[in-house]
Amino acid sequence: MTALVLATRRWFDSSGSLIGIILGSGALLAAALYAYNAAGAALLDAASALPVLAAVLLATLGTALATGVGAVPVLVARGVSVRTQDTMLGFSAGVMLAASVFSLILPSIEAGTAFTGSKTSGGLITATAVALGGLLLLAMDKMLPHEHVIKGHSGPSTSQFSRVWLFVFAITLHNIPEGLAVGVAFAGEGYAQGLPLALGIAVQNMPEGLAVALALLTLDYTPARAALIALATGLVEPAGGLLGAGAIAMSGMLLPWGLAFAAGAMLFVISHEIIPESHRNGHETWATTGLFAGFVLMMMFDTMFA
Repeated sequence: MTALVLATRRWFDSSGSLIGIILGSGALLAAALYAYNAAGAALLDAASALPVLAAVLLATLGTALATGVGAVPVLVARGVSVRTQDTMLGFSAGVMLAASVFSLILPSIEAGTAFTGSKTSGGLITATAVALGGLLLLAMDKMLPHEHVIKGHSGPSTSQFSRVWLFVFAITLHNIPEGLAVGVAFAGEGYAQGLPLALGIAVQNMPEGLAVALALLTLDYTPARAALIALATGLVEPAGGLLGAGAIAMSGMLLPWGLAFAAGAMLFVISHEIIPESHRNGHETWATTGLFAGFVLMMMFDTMFA
């Protein structure tokens, strides 16, 4: 019996991240379902009464605040394992991946097909815009000096900027596509589509904010400063949201282009930034578990709430 208890304890110790991801994802989904059933219609009515740009600004400020909320635990505790951080990064990648597919690429194909009257043309518009979004982020990655929380410096070498400003560049690179996606969804697809996307990105931003703050602690940042910089990672999202909404407001023909462009930018961030960061420490299985959990959670958000 003692051997069984010890074996069980070792399994729980070694599987803590997996258990946490499963239970945490289930709890988030249950909480979202409860909140939606209790106040979803009222929230949608309240949002619908606002001008589009005001709704986008409030939604993206909410996603930015979620990043800061996720970083709050570093103010009271610092004992989160690297494996757990990698799992949370994988979770963020999964949410972004599902949002790219279900909230952006598929609606882009539908909108392009409706505008052109051809599925082939609609698909070509989406494919072109996805490629353009990825290429823009690639250009920014190569041209702007910035620093990653784990793998260090990227882009041109420079001694003109402090490490804090290099992190600000990286933050801008990572988070503008999320705000852009929310803005395009609100302006082009309506509030019923934009709200679930904003909710999913807010959920994704919480573990991402904690992961960034924890990584900053390893670079001798104080907990308060680490939490504030993590909050700053989300504060560029309102700018991206207003840019996306403004572009769609100017011309409805830009809808399929805007949706797919935002998706391409997000796909670049997932593949080029988040997944490599989450795999650098030998925790690929845990990061992949997190990715699946995030993907399923965002897929459920999009299909049940939209």
